[in-house]
Amino acid sequence: MKRIVFLTGAGMSAESGISTFRDSDGLWEQYSVEEICTHEAWLRTPGKLLDFYNMLRRKYMDCQPNEGHRLIGSLEGKYDLQVITQNLDNLHERGGAKNVLHLHGEMMKARPDGEDRGVYYPLDPKDPDIKLGDLTPDGLQLRPHIVFFGEAVPNLEKAAIIVSTADILVVVGTSLNVYPAASLLQYAPANARIYVVDPKPVNYPYRTFKQIQDVASSGIKTLIDQYL
Repeated sequence: MKRIVFLTGAGMSAESGISTFRDSDGLWEQYSVEEICTHEAWLRTPGKLLDFYNMLRRKYMDCQPNEGHRLIGSLEGKYDLQVITQNLDNLHERGGAKNVLHLHGEMMKARPDGEDRGVYYPLDPKDPDIKLGDLTPDGLQLRPHIVFFGEAVPNLEKAAIIVSTADILVVVGTSLNVYPAASLLQYAPANARIYVVDPKPVNYPYRTFKQIQDVASSGIKTLIDQYL
């Protein structure tokens, strides 16, 4: 069975109503990165960051998988399907994908403050907020399980290993300008078929690929109908 690996970014979930970060109407236009997505901000104003991510988490919970998520999930059993996502949502899992690696964390999990030790706590969907004073059994403050700017990406090595085993690599909804995630394409085998699904022209000079210039749902449908 051939292995197909999807590498997805913010454009994958845009049709589900989750704002992208870097587009003209994205979150970074509304909020300062330095104030809500750096380790320094967490140390300086943890309550402000918790309030922001509690708000964002509740918005994520109202979103549903789009047709693109479901189409990827439909490939289970036809291929050895692996998904690597930069997104914090769980829409790939809810869309049917079983093997999903989150590069930048997961919105519905918390972890202890300090170094990421690989210990995560699922949040209760009925009461998903993290508050100051919410502690681990050993007394550490809980924080969102999110990789802030300036922090290491613990799953990057795992992602590189997955990409290195791909027969088919499909990049959806990411500009390939964001590192270190963009560097993952360089780990794909020389004979791997690479496709990029994105409505905007994508320039990546290090590997040859076929672009499907479309949004995620219709672009993935074209991919399945015409190339898989």
